Amino acid sequence: MKNLLFILLIPFILDAQVKDKVAVKYAETITKTELSQHLHEIASDNYEGRETGMIGQKMAAAYLAGEFNSYGIQPFKGSYFQKFPLILQYAYGVDVSSSDSSFKWMRDFYYWHELDNKKVDIKEIAFIGYGISNDKYNDYTNIDVSGKGVIFYDGEPSKKGSLFLSEDGLPSEWSMDPLNKINFAIEKGARAIFIVKKNHKEIVGNESYQHYMEQPKMLLNKTLKDRLTVPVLYISEDMAKALTDGLLDFDKTLAKINKKGKAKSSVHTLSKTFYVDVNRQNDNLTSENVLAFIEGSDLKNEVVVITAHYDHIGKNGDEIFNGADDDGSGTVALLEIAEAFQIAKREGKGPRRSILIMPVSGEEKGLLGSEFYSDHPLLPLRNTVANLNIDMIGRMDENYKGDPNYIYLIGSDILSQDLHDISEQANKTYSNLKLDYRYNDLNDPNRFYYRSDHYNFAKHNIPCIFYFNGVHEDYHQSSDTVEKIDFEKMEKISRLIFYTAWDLVNRDERIKLNTPLVNE
Repeated sequence: MKNLLFILLIPFILDAQVKDKVAVKYAETITKTELSQHLHEIASDNYEGRETGMIGQKMAAAYLAGEFNSYGIQPFKGSYFQKFPLILQYAYGVDVSSSDSSFKWMRDFYYWHELDNKKVDIKEIAFIGYGISNDKYNDYTNIDVSGKGVIFYDGEPSKKGSLFLSEDGLPSEWSMDPLNKINFAIEKGARAIFIVKKNHKEIVGNESYQHYMEQPKMLLNKTLKDRLTVPVLYISEDMAKALTDGLLDFDKTLAKINKKGKAKSSVHTLSKTFYVDVNRQNDNLTSENVLAFIEGSDLKNEVVVITAHYDHIGKNGDEIFNGADDDGSGTVALLEIAEAFQIAKREGKGPRRSILIMPVSGEEKGLLGSEFYSDHPLLPLRNTVANLNIDMIGRMDENYKGDPNYIYLIGSDILSQDLHDISEQANKTYSNLKLDYRYNDLNDPNRFYYRSDHYNFAKHNIPCIFYFNGVHEDYHQSSDTVEKIDFEKMEKISRLIFYTAWDLVNRDERIKLNTPLVNE
């Protein structure tokens, strides 16, 4: 009987043997009580929704720096902040007209992209189908678009209702990111770009789209060479007909393209000159990434970066968007993880590799803070081992109602199988969460891999994991509030991230890359 009992206990004995008791000691300093205290602070109305560049965001930055200081983490090279410059670009200020006609913003055209102030004249129009150039489908065959206004359709051609550019039936890179078409047309010398949207009326008539497009856009204040150098407008088919003197019937043209699988590109010399005048008001702002740097020991020149965005979308009148889950939850997890590592260092158990714990700003405006860091790294990117990014870990989505014991992981094996294996082992050893990889796909239609701050590390071949609880009904609503947060779930996930980071910073060998997806 004793032997049988011993055999039954073997799995538990083995489990106890593989756990690092030192790691467990410091992970247990991450508590739901302290997570709650921090989140009740930064997700309160006092911070006015933490909008990038505004007073609430700066108050949150000061709070985070104060907490890091209280843990004994010294300022990095004299400061807790990496400041970055921004432009607030107002929505109005683009006119399209000729001697006898004009077009109206949010009726005939709209624009998403950053536009430099300039005025261009359009005397020739080149129609180039879907604006695609590849081996299978080429709209640029025997056509010169240099110096001309260029018109093309949004999306991709279809044949019998199915996309045919991509073998797997998904949109190809040409329509997954509209900048692929835009930048190619600019390289070919386009003077202005007009993208025809089949659902144009639906977009300009939608109140949510209207509200978004009428708001000022926040942009990194880059040099001119880093921005689009020609006007890029999304236009209705009626405007497209007017810009081609009515020579093109876009409904018939689209039907022919989809039937034949090929556009008939053409150039039209216009009977009158059209002018596109971009004259938008720009205000200069600044924002800050917050830095908590814990120097390593024998491998201190290598660094693991842990991020979460502490900004949110601010307020609308008296309505405040506190962003408790998005991403107050990830932000306060960073505080607890930083404190745990600093306690370990103070007690002589500090990391071998260095750790940069960095709450970033500007995520809600287009991943701006992490983009600025990856463009202006404070520690060499070649020495950056991995990025662990936390964006929403305090709620449940529809897939897991009533079952909080899960987290979506995105990116873990895309650049490094080693990173994925370490993450899996940390979970099996300590946390036993359900790790759901359904969104861990470069072609996921939600595009989550591209939508949080880890992507600005991944694009530089730095392996990353994005921790994410999924979208819920309060996402980007004023109802994303603290009382809906599951702090026990947050504690488990924060500890899992700590255990994963503990392995990354203390192992003998740096994790290895798979075959890189991009070249530096």
